[in-house]
Amino acid sequence: MSQANISSITPTISLSTAQTIPLLLASVALEELALAHIINAEAEKLQFVLGTLAGTTRVFTPNTVTLTNLLDIDASVQRTLRDVIKKEMLLEFKFENILDLIAITPRPFV
Repeated sequence: MSQANISSITPTISLSTAQTIPLLLASVALEELALAHIINAEAEKLQFVLGTLAGTTRVFTPNTVTLTNLLDIDASVQRTLRDVIKKEMLLEFKFENILDLIAITPRPFV
């Protein structure tokens, strides 16, 4: 097999370090927002199963909700939140790197 050859594409992007900092900060903020949505969805999942989610009718009765069901849902929520925590840690490292970049980036004269 040969290497693909794509011609006429020059993906050159010219940004200064000072221009990349707001983009990096925005990427962290958007990832944090996405994680907040995931956490909220997990909370709503628990509220739905327990019958306490506002604006919904009670779908489950105490006879259909068993301890095993609740423990399975709890395990699912725990796994998801564990992954969210891991992502939060990575975002913290990314944010700290951005702060280091800000500290060493010369300020343009305005």
